[in-house]
Amino acid sequence: MDAQPSLFADAELLRRAHALVATCAGLGLKIATAESCTGGLLAGLLTEIPGSSAVLDRGFVTYSNDAKRDMLGVDPELLSLYGAVSAPVARAMAEGAIVHSRAAIAVSVTGVAGPGGGSFDKPVGLVHFARCERDGQTVLREMRFGDIGRAFVRRAALGVALELLEARATGL
Repeated sequence: MDAQPSLFADAELLRRAHALVATCAGLGLKIATAESCTGGLLAGLLTEIPGSSAVLDRGFVTYSNDAKRDMLGVDPELLSLYGAVSAPVARAMAEGAIVHSRAAIAVSVTGVAGPGGGSFDKPVGLVHFARCERDGQTVLREMRFGDIGRAFVRRAALGVALELLEARATGL
């Protein structure tokens, strides 16, 4: 049978996802994703890889604040105090994904992809990430990609989310 085309045209992202899935499968590590501005693209990227069912436990697409509260247990007070695009909410999303899954590692992504929706404090291109492990260790990352276009912000966010997962999977 001929090779099937991928839904993802970015060969580098596919290569990295393939390596991540292989590494995590070898280590017996399960992953959960909690995504807002990427809208499930990270889970979609991982499922492009044959054998990803051994690694991806589940993905949460929590685009709205209601979804963040209902699906991940994000405290409404955090959303009120800091807004959805913030380090505290990214942390709560990743921790909620751990609680509501069987994964050993969860990664969250929340940001302003644009073209609108930005503000002085939270400009287009601002994305917060968190990686949480079942043992309670959480790593936060903030990126300011700039107003480079919605697709480019989301692609860049996928790269950082993969980097956070790769660092854990390879012990860095």
